[in-house]
Amino acid sequence: MFKKLAKLKYLPNNFQVIKEGDYVICAVSGKQISLKDLNYWNVELQEPYFSYKEASIKKESKN
Repeated sequence: MFKKLAKLKYLPNNFQVIKEGDYVICAVSGKQISLKDLNYWNVELQEPYFSYKEASIKKESKN
């Protein structure tokens, strides 16, 4: 189980840990994402996404 919420700065090809933790929360689904499994985020909005599906949903909702 995840223990502590992390705070990250999302960069174009990686992310910087601002506050140490184990996970972040998906901006679309609210699911917890382990930092080791985090692959999708939006640099402009500074939001993480659980998978490509949530990232696509967010992208479509902006149009």
